[in-house]
Amino acid sequence: MATKLPKEPVVVIGMGWAGGIIASELTKAGIKVVGLERGKERKMSDYLMVHDELRFQHREELMQDLSKETVTHRNNSKMRALPMRQYGTFIVGDGLGGAGSHWNGQTYRFLPYDFEIKTMTEERYGKNKIKADYPLQNWGITYDELEPYYDTFEKMSGISGETVELYGRRSNPYPTKPMLKTPVLEEFEKAAKKLGYKPYMMPSANLSENYENPDGIARAACQYCAYCENFGCEYGAKADPVVTVLPVAQETGNLDLRTHANVTQILNDGTKATGVIYVDTLTGEEFEQPAEVVVVASYVFNNARLLLNSGLGKPYNPADGTGVIGKNYCYQVSSGYSTLFYNDREFNLYAGAGALGIEIPEFTGDNFDHTNENFIHGAGIRSTQYGNRPIANNNVPIGTPSWGKEFKEQSIKYTNSILQVKSQGASMPHRQNYIDLDPAYKDAYGMPLLRITYDYTEQDKELVKYMAKVTKSIAEEMGPDHIDTVGEQAPFNVNVDTNTHNTGGVIMGAEPETSAINSYQQMWDAENVFVVGASAFPHNSCFNPTGTLGALSYRAAEGIETYLKQGGSLV
Repeated sequence: MATKLPKEPVVVIGMGWAGGIIASELTKAGIKVVGLERGKERKMSDYLMVHDELRFQHREELMQDLSKETVTHRNNSKMRALPMRQYGTFIVGDGLGGAGSHWNGQTYRFLPYDFEIKTMTEERYGKNKIKADYPLQNWGITYDELEPYYDTFEKMSGISGETVELYGRRSNPYPTKPMLKTPVLEEFEKAAKKLGYKPYMMPSANLSENYENPDGIARAACQYCAYCENFGCEYGAKADPVVTVLPVAQETGNLDLRTHANVTQILNDGTKATGVIYVDTLTGEEFEQPAEVVVVASYVFNNARLLLNSGLGKPYNPADGTGVIGKNYCYQVSSGYSTLFYNDREFNLYAGAGALGIEIPEFTGDNFDHTNENFIHGAGIRSTQYGNRPIANNNVPIGTPSWGKEFKEQSIKYTNSILQVKSQGASMPHRQNYIDLDPAYKDAYGMPLLRITYDYTEQDKELVKYMAKVTKSIAEEMGPDHIDTVGEQAPFNVNVDTNTHNTGGVIMGAEPETSAINSYQQMWDAENVFVVGASAFPHNSCFNPTGTLGALSYRAAEGIETYLKQGGSLV
């Protein structure tokens, strides 16, 4: 039987970006917060001297242990879903900081088009442009309404970047200058400009210069060491909850942070939550933590899973499109890229940073005419320099044997002579792409696993074909000796694809019939439950999600503070 603890004003489940921002803002306002994190505690000192590719990239030390909890996947509802036993298509963080510790740091804003996508698409192309099987909807908030929260997130995390004419209005420039433009990025820039595009440096949470944020947190500039994705930053140059918002919350004395605390249930009567049940993963002891407000901020998959396992909200039914929990699961589309091979040129590819890159805005969102295209939205066309690592880099032209003498010769020949023009495409929701509870598989605590039913759609395939032509045209302008272009989208494979951006499942909107939460991330069905994270996105844009997740987290924190004073629905 669970040990019942004293009631607290707020309990937060998950201490990554969303949970960390909310804990920081509420504790600064004098509100007591209990923060529950199922992984271990981390500090910046834990990242010192850890440039260990085998340990962190290939054995995924910062990630969830798949032997204790994973997801199951199937491409359609006629298939049997099977557990994901090794990481491939995405990686799920574990421990203090969550995905905010192992991310690359690419920090975009979504477009004004994203937030009003249904209205703006129908106004420009007519109601028939959006097909019936694509449950596209507005977000219940406009870009202009969210802009102040974007600004707050960027100042807190010290984002480096430059203003882009084709994107949404900014109230302030980025707080730090763009990152260094390397010879690799200059190759892309030169070719893109020749074709009439306007390339810009990718907005980055890897600091371009020393910076002190409004909370008084000072961090050092990036060293371009290349160990960002899958790693914590030993310099603190990469914005991470562990080095930004969490120290601020702890300094107030109002945050009760409990690690190794795995929440298995949100206690509720169907209309309000009364607290949570969690297990101490070190001792196995079970606790009940009562609270006035429950904040669910534990990544896309676990947010939906906790609600479903707790009987909160109406589960989505793909047969008739009713219900909301599990609806509009989206991913991103990363095919349509071109790889460039040079016979007599070499670049310094082993230096870099997770958000060191250059992009063009002309093919994002609705910035180009879709009248004659069989898809909507677009892709960011980009070149990046993350920095290669010794073990996992053996790039060779398509058709080269995957072992033997020729493979070795080609690997050595192109070690420092390969560039890429990449494409990161938006993902639109489809009625048959959703998440629910798996009826067969359970985790180490006996709770049903989350089941993903997902495959790429016709919209995705058409988008990839289009963007492949764009990346190839830029690649040709860059003058390599050989180009490989991937112009077809293969079926989704949970063990193969490599985009890490999952969204949806607990989506926001203007009406409870089509969404689970309002624009403050407050549940329509339970006014004292706030579900925060990329699970709120009704679709996924062509940009990395963390900037928008951060902005929505600041808005949610404001809403929770208001709710604690007056109660009731915030919209």
